[in-house]
Amino acid sequence: MQHKIKYELEFDIHVSPQMLYQYISTPSGLSEWYADNVNSRGEIYTFIWEDTEEEAKLLRKKLDESVKFRWLNSGDDSYFEMKIMVDEITDDVSLVIIDFATPDDLEESKMLWENQVAELKHALGSV
Repeated sequence: MQHKIKYELEFDIHVSPQMLYQYISTPSGLSEWYADNVNSRGEIYTFIWEDTEEEAKLLRKKLDESVKFRWLNSGDDSYFEMKIMVDEITDDVSLVIIDFATPDDLEESKMLWENQVAELKHALGSV
């Protein structure tokens, strides 16, 4: 099994941190852009895409700041995290994605996040 490497992406998002947080932390918000449908029971979130279902455990949630999940079937300690950053000088809001991928899948994984965040911006009206 290939070792996964950690990577980070940052996207400018022109909405309030509070509004963005709703889209990254709630099942209904995540269903708008990340997956076709998202359900949660306690700390376990079920992400549904067409005919695929994946479960992730919510590891950490900080109000208006970040969420961190670990895929239950990953078999390792990798996780994905979404952090809301606000520039202290300009008040610009950005979304930082931290994720893991094998070297062979790295570019594809980054492209997938770019496409998903484009959907998020569209849903937020922040295009």
